[in-house]
Amino acid sequence: MEKPFCETLANGSGIRLFLRLTPKASRNAIAGVGVDGNGQQQIRAMVTAVPENGKANIVLIKLLAKTAKWPKSSVEIVAGHTDRNKVLEISGDPDALIAQLHELTGGQDI
Repeated sequence: MEKPFCETLANGSGIRLFLRLTPKASRNAIAGVGVDGNGQQQIRAMVTAVPENGKANIVLIKLLAKTAKWPKSSVEIVAGHTDRNKVLEISGDPDALIAQLHELTGGQDI
């Protein structure tokens, strides 16, 4: 059974997003959804930045904010700062955020 790539926070203030980042890619992009070895769905993202001193993380936040039209301040990496597998928390209306993610991932089910 695959686990969804996002979940609503307990207090209803936003969502928790599971993401796999590929640094040093040829372009900055959201590349759909994949599944890790534990059955956890993850949004796949690619950035051109190198994974040094948090540069790739900064570009990831800018990419998500620009693509989904979220304020950069609403996106926070809460786990995986030095790992490809990341957990982000995004503040806002959970239903609206999930709808935007559905659109970004090409309509794949959450």
